[in-house]
Amino acid sequence: MKINEFYEPSKDQETLRSEEDTRKSKLTLKELNKLRKVREISRAEEVEHTKFVKVMYKAGGEEPAL
Repeated sequence: MKINEFYEPSKDQETLRSEEDTRKSKLTLKELNKLRKVREISRAEEVEHTKFVKVMYKAGGEEPAL
């Protein structure tokens, strides 16, 4: 049995919200994909920054003592 067998586009209605409605809106797939991409970019930047910090604060070579 497939889900499409019972699907009727004419009965498909997005819930309308009034101004008094305080519930959160549902996230769409488009919004979820955008959030996923933002999170991936953020993680990539964090990895790049971590590599930079390791190079910046790496223990230097043998320096002569004063």
